[in-house]
Amino acid sequence: MTTGTTAVLLECSRASEEERITFPEVVAALAAAGVERYHTDLVRAETTYYFPDGTTERVEFRPYALPPAMDFAAERVESAVRAIQAGTIRYGGFCERVLRAGCAGWTVSILGRRVVYYGRSGDSHTEWFPGAR
Repeated sequence: MTTGTTAVLLECSRASEEERITFPEVVAALAAAGVERYHTDLVRAETTYYFPDGTTERVEFRPYALPPAMDFAAERVESAVRAIQAGTIRYGGFCERVLRAGCAGWTVSILGRRVVYYGRSGDSHTEWFPGAR
């Protein structure tokens, strides 16, 4: 892992938290840095980035005050995705909404062009990148 790559990961994480960057911008920057997928764990307050050679890098973020709801509501996760895509909410509001919808985290596959949101019991909802299907 180069210091340049680590700097990109840190900047994407911080810029998301500070609501200075959009999801498409994050994906573009991470793809350019060689990331093939990443996993955000809202409970542990960390994101792990995965590279084609099997290496990983973990970045912590500020934890959220509320735990994910017990029951996973895919339609509410989808609603939060649509709201952030439309620009009616920002990243912090998005995270709070998906936590209230029972989302414990997500895996973004840059290669597979999708995000899989999952709940505490293993229920999940897949969102394809716009134009991916």
